[in-house]
Amino acid sequence: MSRSRASRADVIHASRGDVVVIGAGVIGLSSAACLLEAGYRVRVCAQSLPPALTSCVAAAFWYPFNVFPEQRVRVWADTSYRVFTELARVPETGVRVAPALELLPGPSAPPSWSAVIPDYRAVGPSSLPAGYRDGFAFSSFVIETPIYLPWLLRRVIELGGELETRTLASLDDAPACDLLVNCAGLGSGALVGDAAVVPVRGQLVRVENTGVERVTVDEHGPGGAITYIVPRSRDVVLGGTAERGSTRLEPDSEATAQILARCRALEPRLARARVLGVDVGLRPCRDELRLELERGRSGAPVLHNYGHGGAGVTLSWGCARELVELADATLGRSLRAHSLEGARRCSGRAGR
Repeated sequence: MSRSRASRADVIHASRGDVVVIGAGVIGLSSAACLLEAGYRVRVCAQSLPPALTSCVAAAFWYPFNVFPEQRVRVWADTSYRVFTELARVPETGVRVAPALELLPGPSAPPSWSAVIPDYRAVGPSSLPAGYRDGFAFSSFVIETPIYLPWLLRRVIELGGELETRTLASLDDAPACDLLVNCAGLGSGALVGDAAVVPVRGQLVRVENTGVERVTVDEHGPGGAITYIVPRSRDVVLGGTAERGSTRLEPDSEATAQILARCRALEPRLARARVLGVDVGLRPCRDELRLELERGRSGAPVLHNYGHGGAGVTLSWGCARELVELADATLGRSLRAHSLEGARRCSGRAGR
């Protein structure tokens, strides 16, 4: 019986096609998992694997930060929210539901993505830290990337995905396949010559958890500073910075001091929390996230899925599900075209 199941799976894979996914961050692995679940044969090619990735550094909580276009973001965020709802029921994923509070300096309309959250609600000044006049409370998800990324990698392997560590100078260096999926994040700039991709440096501080349970975020700090407090099972992640164009990976001691000061002002229980470490990552930002088909100059068609900025985890499953739809449509057309061409050739030979 087990041999019969394997045989049927091979038939499904063969009919779907071979896919190469470039990149093993949260976008690449989520895309690979969804493609495998849809019946494709998938090989992931990446320069590095978790934990040596920006995705593993992220203070990941569900929150569409610094990513466009707005209407498509809402759809992707909605899908991901529903998937994380299911994953939060599985302890080994490192995903859990967490109360969240967004702070605002004054009255503001809810963002478009708030419509996907059942309990999104306004909070008045009396329930906010001093100096804030408006805010919104909602249920979010904390995704502990040191747990989640290894789990996601295992999921890809369990589904039959192959992994290959290699550096690609261009898409032409990728292994032969029916469809190439570019999830190279910041590396996509050089890989496909996209000057619209820019790094946005993020620095965060990890401290011991002294009883904090709520995610708190303020995007409207002085000089454009973003402040966030993300409690995890063993620590609290404090942020942060959003330095557009900076590629500096060394921690900045002044930034660390500023992050600690801003976060402690919002959450007094952090006042004596011991600092455990400082991390830096480069967000792959673009004016608009790129999720689209491009006909390659030669060889396989290419699906691009990059430019998620500070919302890679938040949008990961929504983008991956849409990517599978694009793959189905693309390879479906390719297979039909191939069959028609074969039929014409056979017809021509028969006529002779």
